[in-house]
Amino acid sequence: MSETEGLVGTAPAMGIDEVGARAADIVRNVEAVISGKREAVTASLTVLLAEGHLLIEDVPGVGKTMLAKALARSVDCTVSRIQFTPDLLPSDVTGVSVFDQVSRRFEFKPGPVFANLVIGDEINRASPKTQSALLECMEERQVTADGTTYRLEQPFTVVATQNPVEMEGTYPLPEAQRDRFMARISMGYPATADELSMLAHRETASPLDTLEPVVSLAELRAMIVAVQHVFTSEPVKQYAVELARATRDDRQLRLGASPRATLQLIRAAKAHAAMHGRDFVLPDDVDALAVPVLAHRLVPTSRAVGGHDHDGGPLIDQIVRRILAETPVPVGSARRE
Repeated sequence: MSETEGLVGTAPAMGIDEVGARAADIVRNVEAVISGKREAVTASLTVLLAEGHLLIEDVPGVGKTMLAKALARSVDCTVSRIQFTPDLLPSDVTGVSVFDQVSRRFEFKPGPVFANLVIGDEINRASPKTQSALLECMEERQVTADGTTYRLEQPFTVVATQNPVEMEGTYPLPEAQRDRFMARISMGYPATADELSMLAHRETASPLDTLEPVVSLAELRAMIVAVQHVFTSEPVKQYAVELARATRDDRQLRLGASPRATLQLIRAAKAHAAMHGRDFVLPDDVDALAVPVLAHRLVPTSRAVGGHDHDGGPLIDQIVRRILAETPVPVGSARRE
């Protein structure tokens, strides 16, 4: 069953204009908690509507987990949180089979991954073995335990936070898992005015405590279905392919974007277009998402890294922007004929 088939028939029809309006409601709701970070909030919602997975990477204390929680509370769906630690086991994530003394048989007890939105806090503090427990969940939307496959309820999105790899007690994510995240974003430090506002409004309570859902699960499913039907012209698809191929041929990169990256770039571009009230994708939608969708999948050569951190850091973003500037933008109509 495809992702679209899992949602069509259960979700009411929703027009693109309504998708944009409901998306704006979610953004405003999240911004009641996370102020001054419109780009990060919009990117997180884009990934949710594209049925992708989001990786939020930054130093401690800048609001990574708060953003994930605010997004989760803005939608009336099932939510679970996993605190990744060095002693966390794969079964603590996916679930475990327990022997029932009454029935005299093993019964599967689902883990926290069985939710519509899973918050993985500090994912790179767990061992690579435990991190890899999410591979099947994130790509195939299922869990296999003791030879039995259990489907995850749609929609299914993982929002993971992680500290920079150089920090004490962290493990780099395997490349296979990084590639399963549709996008990676950073929060950055707040502006002075936003930080002063935070001090004024959070002395006695957190605004997260009073945050209420603004979209139901049925509405979210309808939004996702509408996004999946956004039109992408052949020139725009070709443009995305050319961007991905350029990363594979770039002399500063030893690992370029995978075909999965191209597919997810188009899916994210569809969500971006729908959030802006369009039922067709423009090259501008692809450009807006190229860095968050492609950068975390790329690995620079040792010569290119130079004085940068070991996974490229800002250098990778610069390379993606250069590739964007060097790749010809398609000319012609992006609308449905």
